[in-house]
Amino acid sequence: MEHSTREYDLSTASWRKSSYSGGSGGNCLEVAPSHPTHVPVRDSKNPLGPKLKFRAEAWSAFVENLKQD
Repeated sequence: MEHSTREYDLSTASWRKSSYSGGSGGNCLEVAPSHPTHVPVRDSKNPLGPKLKFRAEAWSAFVENLKQD
């Protein structure tokens, strides 16, 4: 399966920090929920570092599981 470069280009992604993040900028994730095919995730302390990309279904299942704990 081919993937276009644009499909995975995160240079213009709009990142959102968790509402559970404290003002001190501690350990926190940021997500770019408007990406068309995946949910990109990055470390808020290292925004230029590596990013993870999850299929939307996998991310939703992960978040739902967190809510149950």
